[in-house]
This record gives sequence, structure tokens and C-alpha cells, in this order.
Amino acid sequence: MRAALVHDWLNQIGGAENVLETLVDMFPGAPVYTSIYAPKLMPASYAAWEIHTSFMQRLPGVATHHQSYLPFYPLAFEQFDLSGYDLVLSNKSAFCHGVITPPETLHLCYCLTPTRFLWMYESYRQREGLGKAADAALRPALAALRQWDRLAADRVDHFIAISRVVQARIRKFYGRDSAIIYPPVDVQRFTPSAHPPGDYYLAGGRLIPYKRVDLAVEAFNQLDRPLLVFGDGRDRAELQAKAGRNITFLGRVSWDRLVDLFQHCRAFVFPGLEDFGIAPLEAQAAGRPVIAYAGGGALDTVVDGQTGLLFHQQSVAALVEAVQTFETLAISPAACRANAERFAVERFRRDLLDYVEARVDEHMRRDAAPPARLG
Repeated sequence: MRAALVHDWLNQIGGAENVLETLVDMFPGAPVYTSIYAPKLMPASYAAWEIHTSFMQRLPGVATHHQSYLPFYPLAFEQFDLSGYDLVLSNKSAFCHGVITPPETLHLCYCLTPTRFLWMYESYRQREGLGKAADAALRPALAALRQWDRLAADRVDHFIAISRVVQARIRKFYGRDSAIIYPPVDVQRFTPSAHPPGDYYLAGGRLIPYKRVDLAVEAFNQLDRPLLVFGDGRDRAELQAKAGRNITFLGRVSWDRLVDLFQHCRAFVFPGLEDFGIAPLEAQAAGRPVIAYAGGGALDTVVDGQTGLLFHQQSVAALVEAVQTFETLAISPAACRANAERFAVERFRRDLLDYVEARVDEHMRRDAAPPARLG
């Protein structure tokens, strides 16, 4: 079976790229089609892949300002020639599901989310602080892109969602059903410690607005409990300026240091709204509970009262109350670890391959069936 992988862009590392790396390993020899590829910004191992880029690769400054070229993406993906493949698997959070495949080719879309800045533009606009002029300039383009995005979804044979909230978005915005296969999490890297946890709470990741680390900072200012914050991003300076002496910013940390931080925190604090969210599962894999906002992927990954605590309003008061309630609970490290293992890489590989095999079999039987007689 000849397979091809399609990915939005290769100029930054995040959850989408973690999924892509697993897909490349699962489908050896499958080429990767993408709008742009910036080798200097990506892991050196990607240089061994067969990567096909679009005409956008030649646009000035696209590697570092790819969002400035939004209107070009539909054409970029539509111009790829995917004839000769039995299976196309798109790994999509933006436009890559819009590739055009021949009738005999099965197109499965692993949907990280319907294109967020098209379908949830108001929250995106507020988050990015777009002014009136930028907003007015963007809206006509976004209306046209939404129409294209919706029609492009009809080209996909089957959708796979990463969480229940993404499944609901696929149904609402694309009018399509989907199966849920949770993304792969490297739970083997994060193992419980034989030593008891420390007295600090942990938060962090990319320090950007929608992660809502500001809620954690303000809540722990009130609580006056130790909070360690790892990671970096454009919000870091502002967050540090607000933080009391009980809050320490660690910046970027090594994997070994991150494992140690997870293993010995009282709990990992996760106040943002994520489509899925890997970090809460890394904490649980290390045997530590999670205090998370009850939305998005956390509803799939945190078992309320058993592997952590969910709070139901993104506010400082709700988070303060959640931490105080958490400290009255007894949560088992073994339960946290067992829950995280449900999301292991091996489980993703097995579930996805089973799904692909079933859809390929259906597709082949459909194509082999004789045409219906008219009259």
C-alpha cells in the first residue's frame, strides 16, 4: 500500500509535530507533503524524510511569518499531485485537509482541530489583541477561507478527532462524524519517583495568552504557596512582573529536569483550554495529579477526584478554591500512572493501524463492487 502524509507546515515544534513523528515511524517510506519546511528550525532527524513543499517555500520570510500568508494555503495544498497513492493521511490543524485526491485514493484526516482562527476567530482576536484596523482587514479574507475550509472538509473520506471537544467541533463546523483516537504520549519518559513529592506546585509550557498561566500566577499570589513555572514565551516578562516571591520562573528546562519537576510537584496546574493537552498526561505518567480547567482535552485526560481535580470557571477565585479543595484529597500516584498509560504511544499505534486497516478494507470492497443497474 502506497501511503502519503500531509502536514500543515514544518517551521515549529509542538503537539502536531509529535504526532507527525509517530506517523512517519508507522508508515516507513511515506513522503511528507507540506506547505513550507524550515530545516534550521526543525529537528535534524527530519532531514532524512522525503519532504515535498509547495510554491510557498519560495515566499519571502515565510518560515518565520507563515501566518501572514493565510490566503495562499488553499492553493498550496490543492496543487499537490497525490495520484498513485492508495492512502493519504492528513495531520491537520489548519489547511492541509484540503488536498485533492483521486477517487481511488482513501483520504483519512487526523484532525487536531478544525482551523481555529477561522471558526473561533472572536476568541483568537481577543487573545492576540488585534486592533480594529487589523480586524476589519482580516474579516473578508476569513469569510472566504471559512467557505473554502468547509468545502475542503467534504473531500475527506473519514475524520479522526483527538478529543471529545474536537469531535464536537468537527460535527458543528464540518457537518461530519468522526472517530476518536487520542494522540500519542511518551509516558515511558515520565515515571513515578520512589521519593515523596516536594512542597511546590508546577505550571508552565509555552508562556502565551491562551495557556492562562496568568491565572496560576494570580491564584498563587493569593495562596502564598510555592509555584514553579517552566518554559518561555512572549508573556514571560509580564507574568514575572506580577509574581510574588513564592513564584519562581525557570525558563526552558532540559527533559531530565522536566521529568524531575513533574515527579516531585504536589500537583501540575493546567488552567488553559486545550484541544487535548500533553502536559497533564506527562504529570500523571510521573504519578502526580493535575488541577485543570474543566474544558477541552482535560475532560478526556483527567479523572476528576481520582487523578486530579477539575475547576469549572477560568477565574482566579475558582482556581484558588480548587487548590484548597485539592489539598483535602488523597490521590493515588498509581491511579495517575494507570490513567496516563491509556494514552501511550503503543496504544495510539495500535488503534490507528486498526482504524486504517478497517477503512482501507471498506474502501477496496466499495471500489470492487459492481456498479448498480439502473431501471
